[in-house]
Amino acid sequence: MFRVVEATHIIEIPIGPQHPALHEPLLLKLHADGERVVKVDVITGYNHRGVERLAEKNSFYRDIFIAGRVCGICNTVHADCYVRALEYMLDVDPPPRAKYLRVLAMELERIHSHMIILAVNAELAGFDTLFMYLMKDREYVMRAKEILTGQRVLADYMMVGGVRRDIDEVKRSRILDLVRRVEERVRYYHEVFREDVTINKRFRDAGRIKHVDALAHSLVGPVARGSGVRTDVRAQDRYDAYNEVPFNVVTEDYGDSYARVMVRLGELHESISMVKYILTHLPQGNPVPDERKLPRRFPEGESYAVAEAPRGELTYYVCSSGGDKPYRVKIRTPSFNNIVNSAFAYVDQMIADVPIILGSFDPCISCMERAVVTDLRRGDKYQVPLKKLAVGGVRM
Repeated sequence: MFRVVEATHIIEIPIGPQHPALHEPLLLKLHADGERVVKVDVITGYNHRGVERLAEKNSFYRDIFIAGRVCGICNTVHADCYVRALEYMLDVDPPPRAKYLRVLAMELERIHSHMIILAVNAELAGFDTLFMYLMKDREYVMRAKEILTGQRVLADYMMVGGVRRDIDEVKRSRILDLVRRVEERVRYYHEVFREDVTINKRFRDAGRIKHVDALAHSLVGPVARGSGVRTDVRAQDRYDAYNEVPFNVVTEDYGDSYARVMVRLGELHESISMVKYILTHLPQGNPVPDERKLPRRFPEGESYAVAEAPRGELTYYVCSSGGDKPYRVKIRTPSFNNIVNSAFAYVDQMIADVPIILGSFDPCISCMERAVVTDLRRGDKYQVPLKKLAVGGVRM
């Protein structure tokens, strides 16, 4: 008599690091039983740039430009977070007009960042026409950012005590006109994402994250808000002018890839309203401080600042030993939490849905890996991926 024993056959499928979903180096090692994912290993470490170490070798003021290059898409929010850490250390309070202009720059950046990832999500679903339309209309936002800061991408707009450029009535009017054009297009895109059959079939129920799991895995930003977690540093910390500019925290309850997309669409409406409010309520005064009056040496101490980047909570820790260079600069970006801690979201999903789920997290891999470990006994240095550090895989 024969007995038939059915055994599962688990195969490994690498996705990345040269990525079919996003143009950044990340390896998702899928363990699949047929078409169903049973486990995912998130492997990072392909894009170390030594940003934190570089910041410790340069002056406090030069580091403003380094912080702005941690991420090309959200460079003003990185620079703002670092600059505020310095201002807390120096007990400097920028004038109201400077705070409004800072929020204006960061919200323009949030708009174009969300439009990029919405376009990428459309491309992942096979909707190339929607991708091209979104990227075309994003140019209005980039033009507005250029009018405000002088640069389309790397703005270098923030400085201790204020901002580097003011705007006159002509520039204010031009930015307002561009934003109104974007507002009309965003309404259209919101309707497309809400009603299009292909988008709904591809995104709904893909990578669902429950409210309790989002909290347990310390997810942040639109990823957490898509699972009903009401977390937004702009509302909690009220830094810069966020205590005066009205806005709502957008959340969705279901927690799937579609919910994360809809959170970003809702935030586009909120950011556009904030930009319009700022441009019509700008306080008077000079927002550009005199750099010659800023101190060259910082007092001993430490400072901590937090900001709501387009992808979620961003933190900067700066420690001073009393010189002109920081003793330590530590950065924690939202993608570190959202990508390393989200492997569970792929389990029990189909292989074809993995790029959709990853795209809904809006990953920024170049932000994540900055660690340099120094062995004090030998005096040499070597690089390790942050995931190895996170699990205690480095022994000194």
